[in-house]
Amino acid sequence: MTDPVLSVEDVAWYSDDGPGMPAAVRETAVRLAGGCGFAAERVADIAIAATEVAEHVRLHADEGRVLLRTVLRGGMAGLELVTVDQGPGMRDVSAPRRRKDMLGLAAVEAVGTLGIGLGAVERLADAFDVHSVPGRGTVLTVHFWASGPPSDRLWCVGGITRPMHGETVCGDRWAARESGGYLMVMLCDGQGHGAAAAAASRAAVAAFNDECDTEPDAVMARLDAALRDTRGGAVCVVRIDSIEGRAMVCGVGDIAGALVSETSRIGLAGSPGVVGRRIGEPRTYQYPLRRFRALVLHTNGVTNRWRVDAMPGLLSRTPLVIAGQLLREAGVQRADAAVVVVSQAW
Repeated sequence: MTDPVLSVEDVAWYSDDGPGMPAAVRETAVRLAGGCGFAAERVADIAIAATEVAEHVRLHADEGRVLLRTVLRGGMAGLELVTVDQGPGMRDVSAPRRRKDMLGLAAVEAVGTLGIGLGAVERLADAFDVHSVPGRGTVLTVHFWASGPPSDRLWCVGGITRPMHGETVCGDRWAARESGGYLMVMLCDGQGHGAAAAAASRAAVAAFNDECDTEPDAVMARLDAALRDTRGGAVCVVRIDSIEGRAMVCGVGDIAGALVSETSRIGLAGSPGVVGRRIGEPRTYQYPLRRFRALVLHTNGVTNRWRVDAMPGLLSRTPLVIAGQLLREAGVQRADAAVVVVSQAW
């Protein structure tokens, strides 16, 4: 398999549960960075950024959480920090870059922070993005690459997962790859939750990453075979043709999908069934993309009660930030949750 592949491991979510949270985030970030092959200088930068981001979330955000994740994109390793909170939000996301406060509040150097502020975190990172809705919440992403950003098109895809309350592993997983001039995306919701659901979705990702076919129904057939020895799950496979401005979508089970712009949204069709239980020949649907800004997929841990027009400017942000805001807006705690977004790809 030589096609560029994007695989993400959402390693750990940290909640705002006291003064020990930033140290825990920093320790995990340093450990993951070492495993990804970062040079010592960059590991130090990651430690600084992780500490600062986590401390400000702890001090200033409502229901703030920090996600640490490893990324393998086109054979290149990276580390990402994602913060998601439920407020207070900020009206001008550029203002914190000019001051020492990170969440749009009064400039305060709190005990335990390094006082370097959002602008310095942005300068340390290889990539950075933020979106905020006043009164509702903020999503911030910080990216580091061990040997420089990859040169593929997989930056057009971003996703985020979160285990249900009380679980440490998530049964939802996703992946993306470039193949034959197309962008291929897959989301799997392993049946149930916990380790068995995670095993099913891992099997789906492994089979998808090893697949060279670009016909969504053919890929789905391979996944059906790969999940036979697991619980099975709901799966959606999407092929994006950037030149023709067209998406081919093959979904089986309870995966929701939509094409969205600032003013419109249409749902994506799918078929009933459980992948891994001999699904037969599910139908593939074709959609024109030109009048839309993004394609969204999500599992049943995210309700349909989200509207991009209620989050001004969201569709101009990176796919990961869009996914994070949709999770913040509509994610539920009683189920595993995942959101995958494709944008700026056509």
